[in-house]
Amino acid sequence: MLAHFIEEAGVPTATISLIRPHTEIIKPPRALWVPFELGRPLGAPDNTPFQRRVLLAMMKLLEASAGPVLEDFPDDAPESASELTVLACPVLYSQPEAETGETDPLEAAFRREMAAIRPWYDLSVAKRKRTTVGISSLEIESIGDFIYAFSKGREPENPREDMELVYTVKFAAEDLKAYYTEGITSQPGQEGASSQMLMDWFWYETKAGEVLLDVKQVCEASADKLMNSIGRAFIVPPKVASRMNK
Repeated sequence: MLAHFIEEAGVPTATISLIRPHTEIIKPPRALWVPFELGRPLGAPDNTPFQRRVLLAMMKLLEASAGPVLEDFPDDAPESASELTVLACPVLYSQPEAETGETDPLEAAFRREMAAIRPWYDLSVAKRKRTTVGISSLEIESIGDFIYAFSKGREPENPREDMELVYTVKFAAEDLKAYYTEGITSQPGQEGASSQMLMDWFWYETKAGEVLLDVKQVCEASADKLMNSIGRAFIVPPKVASRMNK
């Protein structure tokens, strides 16, 4: 919709459309519809040649002097043919649970899992030169401790003085998910994994997913309306929660 106003100021525009029926109604001056999943307007992450093709196809629409123009990108986004694997790292010296000092098996397994993903996460940061982890402002090691304590109903001290605890919980949960996702997609063959593959892996195969499901329940049981709302809608995707409840 902004394209109409920008064009009125004399600046040509071209946009990418992920939902064709909406674009047909809005009729932007020039639009390229792509058959990709929501949130991935350029296709698979880290696939520079393919993303360049999408951008060039969109920019080519600028050759049209008038619109509306709506063209379809001809190809689906490439995806990984590999299955997401159990977390692994180049060097991981596992310890028997008795030696970790942890009496809670889930906590011990969660700590080992977070340690296992760390080399892959570090590789991701080195390769991509960026990370989306950090919105909570907590160190990675502290994220796990904070989230796990909250999941067991042991309300931890809020490490952020500039916001309410409910927001710290939400941001720490987002950082935890990003940490795992960036780590697993740095493993060979996983770069083009679809968001559905990543969602299934995280929520049904990792201890982190199990812990966040407990966080959701704690939030929903809270008398605080905002905490309850965050738990119902923002910690666990509704699609996952509905499947878990069946």
